[in-house]
Amino acid sequence: MPHIVLLGTCDTKLPELLYLRSQILESGGTTCKVTFVDVGRTPVKHELIDVRQDTLAKEYAPESDAKDVAGLARGDVIKYMIACATKWLAEAYSKGLKDPDLAIHGCINAGGTGNTSLASAVMRGVLPIGLPKLIVSTNASGDMGPIVGESDVTMMYSVCDIAGLNYLLRRILSNAAGAIAGMAQAYERSTAASPQDTSGQRKKRVGLTMFGVTTPCVDKIREHLESNYEIECFVFHCTGAGGRAMERLVSEGVLEAVLDITTTEICDQLCGGVMDAGPSRLEGPLKAGIPYIISVGATDMTNFGPRSTVPERYQGRNLYEHNPTVTLMRTNTEECRAIGEFIVEKVNHYTKDKAQVQVVLPLGGVSMIATPGGPFHDAKADEALFSTIKAGLKGSEVPVVEDERDINDEGFAVDVAERLVRLVGLPKAAKLQK
Repeated sequence: MPHIVLLGTCDTKLPELLYLRSQILESGGTTCKVTFVDVGRTPVKHELIDVRQDTLAKEYAPESDAKDVAGLARGDVIKYMIACATKWLAEAYSKGLKDPDLAIHGCINAGGTGNTSLASAVMRGVLPIGLPKLIVSTNASGDMGPIVGESDVTMMYSVCDIAGLNYLLRRILSNAAGAIAGMAQAYERSTAASPQDTSGQRKKRVGLTMFGVTTPCVDKIREHLESNYEIECFVFHCTGAGGRAMERLVSEGVLEAVLDITTTEICDQLCGGVMDAGPSRLEGPLKAGIPYIISVGATDMTNFGPRSTVPERYQGRNLYEHNPTVTLMRTNTEECRAIGEFIVEKVNHYTKDKAQVQVVLPLGGVSMIATPGGPFHDAKADEALFSTIKAGLKGSEVPVVEDERDINDEGFAVDVAERLVRLVGLPKAAKLQK
């Protein structure tokens, strides 16, 4: 029986939410179950509301500090109800892990900007990547980066406001109901078929980080690992959300090892680029104590949008138009030194198991365009990066491997892949027969 959680503000959207609920049940058939949760400002009494707003606000108050929601400012109401709904959903999801009859297979919301902000925060905060999440929103056609983040929330634009059940909104809500019902059914089938994988019955899951200028390296690593070992690779595009998603999957226990070939998001964090993964980049795998190889792929560049959007302070720098919407700025000596210090600080302060961590430096070039003769070749800047890392990790028990080849050299890729295999500890018997 697919179980779908419907989050909504019943004090402002009750007719529309009730219609959405009815369409989910119609699409899901007689075996579908909906838990309707009111996350509004004021309590609403209705027989079809399963979890009332006053129940959330009192019984699931953060840190047992129940507040009078009606007296709070709008922004504070949203923050408070995010905390309450998150606590409720976390409890409900946890119960479902123990009892299949209570399992949650999907979550949906419909509303405006406030609803979207609230529901997305709750979904991202509790539900794992892979579990269906759908939001019908009036602002779904805009910048959804802050809403989706590193998660897999599906956004559907409502076109007209969710204010009155006209024929168009009925059609869109009906489509959304069919989508979440179908996704929940598929998710339930897949989890019922294999509720839990055991390490002896499936391939090792390895995360790889990639950028356009390190693609040859990552492609070769993936081909080598998957062709020769019982390994399944997950490649993450280092656009900010990509690095965060990789680290989230480590924290969720999905990834068991990481080959962090491409750490370019550090450049954007330090230089104000548009592909910033945040100040905690690298911490997830280090804290988890899993096999983790760090390299410095694409640390020769900070990413911006079209050339006209590059900040004025950088306009005189070495800029390279990767494509019409992406402009790269070559990191200079000072910035490369700061990138090295960032890596050193993370490794020294967050490494749980030093025997599981290695740092590999491709001395021949950190990207496709940073090799001798390339537009971003800068031996002085690279040396500042390499020397900072070597000096900072000296005596740390974390090995720093210097390789004379460039990062996209096939031999470099194979050797790094084999380093990871040794850290993972795959016996030769696990090697596939060709």
